[in-house]
Amino acid sequence: ARQRAKWLERVRLLFDSGTPRRQEAMAKVYVGNLPLDCRVRDIEDLFWKYGRIRDIDLKTPSRPPAFAFVTFESTMDAEDAIRGRDGVDFEGQRLRVEMSRASGGFGDRGGDGDRGGGGG
Repeated sequence: ARQRAKWLERVRLLFDSGTPRRQEAMAKVYVGNLPLDCRVRDIEDLFWKYGRIRDIDLKTPSRPPAFAFVTFESTMDAEDAIRGRDGVDFEGQRLRVEMSRASGGFGDRGGDGDRGGGGG
């Protein structure tokens, strides 16, 4: 029953205005502090259980850490992934998982997607 309720909520979100709005329902999640030897398959294994993944964009810079953007079909799935994976230990690294600035989720009104320099 609980799974059906979650499914119905997703359907409502997609068809809220009477027309499918799949593009607007997608959400991009930033995954930081990945090891440099991380592969797309590793990220898929970490996040598949939270919902349908549309895209994984893995960035492996010359200096650690690596990072990725995981695009989910549903904002709800993205939020579940953030709650489930932020701060989790992955191959000796503490993952940083948050809504991408370009995604517009969690009250964020969007942005240019640039993570900027510094910090960490």
